[in-house]
Amino acid sequence: MKSAAGYILLAGMVLLLAGFLGFQSFFPREEVPYDDDQEGLKDQIVFKFSHVVAENTPKGLAAQKFAELVAEKSNGHIKIEVFPNGSLYSDIEEINALKEGQVHFIAPSTSKLGMLSSQWGVLDLPFAFPSREAALEGLNGKIGQQLLRSLQGDGIKGLAHWPNGFKQITSNQGPIQKPGDLKGQSFRIMQSDVISAQFSRLKAKAVQDSFNSTYKLLEEGDVDGEENTISNIYSKKFYNLQKHMTISNHGYLGYAVMMSEKVWNEQTEDTKKILLEAMEETTALNSRMAFEMNEELLEKIRQNSSIQIYELTPEEKQKWQAKLDPVYEDFSQEIGKNLVEEMKELRAKYE
Repeated sequence: MKSAAGYILLAGMVLLLAGFLGFQSFFPREEVPYDDDQEGLKDQIVFKFSHVVAENTPKGLAAQKFAELVAEKSNGHIKIEVFPNGSLYSDIEEINALKEGQVHFIAPSTSKLGMLSSQWGVLDLPFAFPSREAALEGLNGKIGQQLLRSLQGDGIKGLAHWPNGFKQITSNQGPIQKPGDLKGQSFRIMQSDVISAQFSRLKAKAVQDSFNSTYKLLEEGDVDGEENTISNIYSKKFYNLQKHMTISNHGYLGYAVMMSEKVWNEQTEDTKKILLEAMEETTALNSRMAFEMNEELLEKIRQNSSIQIYELTPEEKQKWQAKLDPVYEDFSQEIGKNLVEEMKELRAKYE
């Protein structure tokens, strides 16, 4: 009897609950409180910015500054998510990732862009820029603008040039003072036929590999050395794996900031205006900061490392230039004769 009574009681409670829920549906439900922040997040435009260097380098700092300026100018409506250190894509992969819409901004080294247009090889010519002033004039003038326009055929919008600085040579076989000192050695270089040709003229073996592979190549002894700016040598601690460094300033290393034209064209005029203003301010800051940062970090390497540092004299640098200058003629047709001549004129102006 107790069991039957229990079932009857349970059934009554179920019917009562069902009736209550049905009755409740006749009354309007209380609205969820309005949340400004949630609406802002829903409408927020988010772009991914992928790059392969450390955050404490000229490019890493510039990318972060760009993100801050965009957020500030848009009152948080536009967000740039920065992914440094090749955390999304390597420097070999990122151009395809941009084309496929996996990322929205990249800033590859200009040496990588030969796969898009051979004109970019002009920035890899040996001793192209005798000084930072020469570099900034070239990048901000006709040469730099022509290179950015060359990206349009690949559906890419070139936004700016971000210089890093001048390249130096490190090696475990040294010291390196004369061009002949590189003979028989192997060096990791970027993916550039112009750079590869320079090392061939110096009778050295050039190993083209990604930036993030460089440390492992050095650590395992697969190459004797590498070429890079001081900021990259410092941030990646290449100096811990190398015995010698020569301050040669033999080449320029910089980045081209770019975006998919398709993604760019999808933006409103207000969004474009904010992105361009933030990019212009960031580029001006980067152009001032990059070269100074390399000088400061060189002093830190001197103070905190056992690597032996040798600086080429003006007379020694002339011998290096004489050895490598034939590269200009070798690539005149491939790069474009007019562009090579413009670079030669710019170099002569500042020598």
